[in-house]
Amino acid sequence: MLLALTDVSKIYKIGGEEIRALNSISIQVEEGEFIAVMGPSGSGKSTFLQVASLLSSAEQGEIVLKGKNVTKYSEVELARLRNKEIGFIFQQFNLLARTSAIENVALPLVYAGVGAAERRARSIALLEKVGLGDRLNNTPAQLSGGQQQRVAIARALVNEPSLVFADEPTGNLDSKSGEDIKQLLKNLHQEGKTIVMVTHEAEIAQIANRLILFHDGEIIYDEQTGFSTDVRSEKTLEYINELKKQGNSPRLLFGKKTGK
Repeated sequence: MLLALTDVSKIYKIGGEEIRALNSISIQVEEGEFIAVMGPSGSGKSTFLQVASLLSSAEQGEIVLKGKNVTKYSEVELARLRNKEIGFIFQQFNLLARTSAIENVALPLVYAGVGAAERRARSIALLEKVGLGDRLNNTPAQLSGGQQQRVAIARALVNEPSLVFADEPTGNLDSKSGEDIKQLLKNLHQEGKTIVMVTHEAEIAQIANRLILFHDGEIIYDEQTGFSTDVRSEKTLEYINELKKQGNSPRLLFGKKTGK
């Protein structure tokens, strides 16, 4: 087991009201899994990503990463752990605007204390892997959205993390760039990378081998062996109806996987 959240709750207080963004959820992530996390706005999926990736703390419950209970780690300890074990892919790319692609990718290695020569070599290797070997010195302004996301993916992988979290990785991309990133994520999973991805897009979710649905801070569906048609939960049916209202086809989520 790579990551485990047990009875985890995240609580916000707004005025006199207590909001449970996560309500006693329990999840185990095994090495090599590709998990898609979905749910309507306000369902708790983004909060889950923040808590599971150790960017935000939980008020209740326990988090174990690679056999270590990290629930009570200090901010400094968590920062070191994130830099070593976790890679992040963001919807907004989060690249430094005036910095070259190679320098953006190398940034986590700077924090890890890796020497300049090794930083450069590892960053070049990853940029070549994502198809940007001819864009090493380009700044984000000189790159398309799809290219910027490729830089972000290379940065997420440069420290050889145990776990990669992706937050709407195709959300700001055109359809062709989205397909390119989708294929890149599939390739990374086939290489053995463990990926947890939040997405609103059914076609992107379909490349994962496990689907988790959130609703009102709770997990209402968790299928580990492929997308199943045997979904009977009332809350899940509510979510399917919400997908229909948004113009998405639940068939893409709950129909038989094609493997393509």
